Amino acid sequence: MSAGTAGPQLEIALAHNPSLVVNALGPPPQFMIDQVKEAGRKVGALAGKAQHAERHVNAGVDLIIAQGYEAGGHTGEIGSMVLIPEIVDAVGDVPVLGAGGIGRGRQMAAAMTLGAQGVWCGSVWLTTEEAETHPVVKEKMLQATSSDTIRSRSRTGKPARQLKSAWTDEWENPETPMPLGMPLQPVLINDAIARINRAAHKSGSGAENSLITS
Repeated sequence: MSAGTAGPQLEIALAHNPSLVVNALGPPPQFMIDQVKEAGRKVGALAGKAQHAERHVNAGVDLIIAQGYEAGGHTGEIGSMVLIPEIVDAVGDVPVLGAGGIGRGRQMAAAMTLGAQGVWCGSVWLTTEEAETHPVVKEKMLQATSSDTIRSRSRTGKPARQLKSAWTDEWENPETPMPLGMPLQPVLINDAIARINRAAHKSGSGAENSLITS
């Protein structure tokens, strides 16, 4: 993320007066922290390890999101049961939100029992009435069990949890070459994804959204 590319996007976001701006995949760049705080808003950052959380705090963030292995999208390898208390202990008085597989009140209570001040939910919002998720995909998400997701590098080159599909099955095939690292994997697959999207859009199957992270 650079000021040249992300700066204008950040300005647009701040024009909508958000209470919080959150960064992932590394500590927020200093220009982002400065710009958000100058606007009187809070800065958060996702962390998959205690060491990551400490770096975020040193950079100047206001809160940490402890994102466990169970989370959708890019995620690390430490489960929430271990990660949340580790990060709470590591960052002292900085507020921590628990994230990863949280969709029910019992899971919210568990995260707060582990020391989090609250929770951060993502995938669950894709199943709401207000979400623009394709109905077919929304139903797949609602019907999915804990065995129906996979951490795959097939989309971005970094491990990201998503619903299992024919796409992820093929990339898990032992005869399939390993995915490239970020940012090369998206370059490799973008044309294929575009063709899938066009075909799925014409058929109305919702498959154009079936490769989203869960």
